Order: sequence, then structure tokens, then C-alpha cells
Amino acid sequence: MRTKLSPLKPLAALLLVLRGVVLALILALLGVDLYVVQSTVFLHDAMPMPFGYGASVVLSGSMEPALSAGDLIIVREEESYAVGDEIVFRDGASFTVHRLQSIDGDTFVTRGDANDTDDAPIRAADVKGKVVKRLKGAGDLVSAVRSPVGIVVTLGLAVALFEAPYLLRERKKREQLDSIRAEIEALKNEK
Repeated sequence: MRTKLSPLKPLAALLLVLRGVVLALILALLGVDLYVVQSTVFLHDAMPMPFGYGASVVLSGSMEPALSAGDLIIVREEESYAVGDEIVFRDGASFTVHRLQSIDGDTFVTRGDANDTDDAPIRAADVKGKVVKRLKGAGDLVSAVRSPVGIVVTLGLAVALFEAPYLLRERKKREQLDSIRAEIEALKNEK
């Protein structure tokens, strides 16, 4: 005996796709966060570079107009750097992205495009990598999603998307039961 499958209704199909997307997003965020925490706590590396690539959010306007606060930058480790490269380097406990102005052996001098003076010289060993991609404004989204409110909203959305099909099925069952009860009452009244 063959069973006929009914096609998914548009709302159910949309919810199924949204559930998959949200689940993938949550798993990706969880994986990245676990990796960053592990790198920060155990390896004391605040900007991990898996496979030679890392990402960071630009926090200031010192590189305007090339980079703006709120941009997400992709950074790649390089064997060597050239004058004019936008590089990310360790600056105390944080990181800075500025343009490479000069190279003297293992000493680099940088400056933000919007700044009037050079930065203090840095060691080549402090350089994390070169900016290879700018995603305009995407850093604001990343920061929002990783904020406490963003995490709560993302988890709330996930719960809602996972519960919605169950709630729809329960509503449909209640409607069917109400319809059956109404039929029974109608049959009783006919007698």
C-alpha cells in the first residue's frame, strides 16, 4: 500500500527553512565563540587566526575613509608586508589597524589615515596580518548579535522557530477536535 505525502504548506516550508538557518547561525556563533574563548584563555591570543585568517571589528575612525568604525575586516597572515598595507598589530592588550608607513628591518612605523602623526614604532612580531577584505557596517551586526541582548534575541528567535510548528500542529488538532465535537452535538440534536 502506498502512502500519499502531502506537500508542505508554504508557512510550514518557510518555518522549516528559517529553523535551519537559525540553527546554523547559532551553531556557527557557538563554535566561533568557543574557539575564541579557548584561544584567549588557554593560548592568550585575543585574535585567533585559524588557517591564517582572522576577523575584527573596527572600533574607531582613525582609518577614515578607507575603514570606518563598525566595519568588519578580514585579516590574513602574510610572510612579508609592504609600505601602504593596512595591517593589524598588537597594541598593548588590544589591536590596532593602521597603514604601514615605513619598514626598518624588524621595526614598522604605522599611521592611521585620519591621523596627523605616526604611531610609535612596533616590532614585526606584533603584526597579526594584513587587511584583505572590508565588510562595510557588518561589524555593527556582529557586535549586536554577540551582545547580551543579541544573544537573548537570537536564542528567543530560535526557540520561537522551533516551537512554531508544534504550536501550529496543536492548533490544527484543537480545531479538528472542535469540529468533531460540533458534529457530535449536531448529531445528538438531530435525534
